[in-house]
Amino acid sequence: MENLLDHCTLCPRRCGVNRNAGARGFCSAGATVCVARTMLHRWEEPCLVGAHGAGAVFFAHCTLRCVYCQNHEISHDGKGTEMDEEELATCFLALERKGAATLDLVTPTHYTPQILSALTLARARGLNLPVVWNTSGYETVENIARLAGAVDIYLPDLKYDTEESGRLYSAAPNYTAAAWCALAAMVAQVGAVRFGRDGQLLCGVLVRHLVLPGHRRESIALVKRLWAEFGDAIQLSLMRQYTPLYRAAEFPPLHRRLTTFEYESIVDAAREIGMTRVYVQGAEAVGEEYVPEFT
Repeated sequence: MENLLDHCTLCPRRCGVNRNAGARGFCSAGATVCVARTMLHRWEEPCLVGAHGAGAVFFAHCTLRCVYCQNHEISHDGKGTEMDEEELATCFLALERKGAATLDLVTPTHYTPQILSALTLARARGLNLPVVWNTSGYETVENIARLAGAVDIYLPDLKYDTEESGRLYSAAPNYTAAAWCALAAMVAQVGAVRFGRDGQLLCGVLVRHLVLPGHRRESIALVKRLWAEFGDAIQLSLMRQYTPLYRAAEFPPLHRRLTTFEYESIVDAAREIGMTRVYVQGAEAVGEEYVPEFT
């Protein structure tokens, strides 16, 4: 698996750089994993956190450049600590010992081979948590195939339904085409969502969609497309928590917060087409206090 870094095509950008020789592509990640923080994260969806929280591992660097990124100091600036696969496996096991309900791998795509190696080491030492691939959605079908058998739950953040939005806000002109193809591959691989008696998600795909101000119609189109293509095979999380951070002020209408009408119209659209597996958020979910500290 290590030779994947000799000519890196892990994400749809397919930079082709030799990361093992010190080159860095668009994401700026090197050959060694960089971790910004590990924590028991209580602010994920209810089916992922259990009694104590999801065992979140926040990886530095990112394949996107979202202008409103709340984690820009780690995703864009690369803030974090380098770890080898053995150290990463030790982190996974430590989170399980602390009571994590799931192993929540946040923005992991550009470290796929190293993470798979660390998971193998951790499982040999007793790791028994459901593994969550918490991704921007900007994936290749080939990379999803590599994860078969290693990932139990896919948590893609399906950001846009138009290529223009992907280009303007995330510097990814092909975001929508890539994300929808990857999403189909995720559902085909792990099947319909399956929950335990306690309500915890055991396997399947939980699609997040952060509703953006001024993009109500795009969000409604995205929700309708999800229902048409996947029905109740997926769980949807409609996120109200958009906060204008980082460079959002430079990109109206992203310079403002979401209105109640904008958010509730998307929720209403989901109800009208028959969606039943939908998480919604109240206005209390909005605010900078929900951004993790990366110190």
